[in-house]
Amino acid sequence: MVALKGADIDAYVAKPDARPVVLVYGPDAGLVRERGEALLRASVDDPQDPFALVRFEADTVTSEPQRLLEEAHTVPLFGGRRAISIRAGTANIAPAVEALLADPPAGDCRAIIEAGDLRKTAPLRTLCERAKGVVVLPCYADTEQALARLIVDELRQDGLTIAPDAQTLLASLLGGDRQASRNEIRKLALYAHGRKRVDIDDVLAVVADASALALDAVVDAAFAGQIPLFDRQFARARTAGVPPGTILSAVGRQAAQLHRARLAVEAGKNSAEAIRETFRPPLFFRREPAVKSALGIWTSGRLEAVMTAIAGAMLATRRWPAAAETTTHQILLATAMKARRAA
Repeated sequence: MVALKGADIDAYVAKPDARPVVLVYGPDAGLVRERGEALLRASVDDPQDPFALVRFEADTVTSEPQRLLEEAHTVPLFGGRRAISIRAGTANIAPAVEALLADPPAGDCRAIIEAGDLRKTAPLRTLCERAKGVVVLPCYADTEQALARLIVDELRQDGLTIAPDAQTLLASLLGGDRQASRNEIRKLALYAHGRKRVDIDDVLAVVADASALALDAVVDAAFAGQIPLFDRQFARARTAGVPPGTILSAVGRQAAQLHRARLAVEAGKNSAEAIRETFRPPLFFRREPAVKSALGIWTSGRLEAVMTAIAGAMLATRRWPAAAETTTHQILLATAMKARRAA
C-alpha cells in the first residue's frame, strides 16, 4: 500500500502509475469525485466507451461480487486500456474488494474506488492500507494555501485576477467541498466576464451567503449598541429566512468570543491582538471596527450576564416556538440598549 499526502496526491492523479487499485476517500465529497474522475480519464482512452469504462454502484458490488471479478479480468475484444469505477457510498463493500485484491485486475485495467469519510478502523480503509498494489488517496478539506491556489488558478483560466481583500472574503466562504468551491469560483468568473479584476463587491454579489452576512450584521449592531441599525438588520435576517434560534445561537457565540477577547484586553493586550488571538474563524476585516467598538463597551462581567440571558432566551424559544421571534428580538434589543447606555 502507498498512502500519499499533499502535493504527492495531485502529482499521482496527474500521472498515475501501473498499480491496479486506487482507493479515493475522505470527507470532501467533491474532491473525492474530482480525483476519481481524473483517474478514470487517465486510465482509459475514451471514458464514453462502455467497453472501456464500467461503473459499479455499491449495491451491485455487494449483491453480485462476482461481477466485479469478471469485469476485472475481461479482455477487451479490440484491446486498449480499461477501468472500473466503484462508488462505495455507505455500504460495506470490503468483502468484494478483498476478493478483488486477492485476484487483482489483469493487464491494463485499473479499479478506482470512491468512498466517503472512512475511520481508521473502517474495513475498506484497513483492507486497502494493508494490501500491496493499492494506492490510497485521502481527500480532506482544502487548506488556506490550497484554497488560495484554487481561486487564483480558476480565475486565471478566464484571464482574471482578484483583489487581496476579495480573495480573503472568497476563501472564507469556500472550503469543505472542492467541487462546490470550484463551481462558486466559476460562477464568479462568469459574473466578472469582460473585466480584468474581481473585486470585493463581485464576491458579495455572487458568492457570499446572504443569511450569513445578515447574521453578522445583526450581531455586530446589537453589541455595538446601534439600535436603529439592529432593528433593520434583524428584519433583514428574518426576511432572508434565518430562524430566530439561529440568530440567538450566533449572538451567543459572539458573546463568548467577545468575552474571551475582553479577558485578554483586561489582561493587558490591545484590542487588535485580542481579536486576532481569540476569534475563530478569523474575523473578516470589514467587521473589525464594530467588534473593536463592542470590546470598548462591554466588560467581562456584563458579557457573562448577556450569555446567561441568551441561554435563557434559547430555552424559552424551544418551550414556546410560537413566540420565538418576539423573544429573540426582545433579548437582543435589550442587549443593544445596554450597549448604548454603556457607550
